[in-house]
Amino acid sequence: MYAIVEISGKQYKVQEGDIVFVDRLETEEGSEITFDKVLLVSDGDKVSIGTDTVKGAKVKATVVGHGKAKKILVFKYKAKKNERKMKGHRQPYTRIQIEKIETGSKSKKAEKAE
Repeated sequence: MYAIVEISGKQYKVQEGDIVFVDRLETEEGSEITFDKVLLVSDGDKVSIGTDTVKGAKVKATVVGHGKAKKILVFKYKAKKNERKMKGHRQPYTRIQIEKIETGSKSKKAEKAE
């Protein structure tokens, strides 16, 4: 079973037990997060695709930690002008572990029982 989830404006393909690096989230380590913007859920042969999102589908995750990625060097120069600029950037990230993917769909028997 896997799902495609939108987190901070980016889409990620996740499965239960995966560890995913996403843009920095303002949460504490060890806290649980629920993502409601599930675009697709695949459970074996059954695939659910939402027009915007899949109704009732949720992905539950736990924050493992925060950190910074490797430094990216940005070097700009103009030829024959003796103009050089060097900057560095480290992108902050949050490491999350996917705990559970809920499809939100119920079986026909469960719907009749309600």
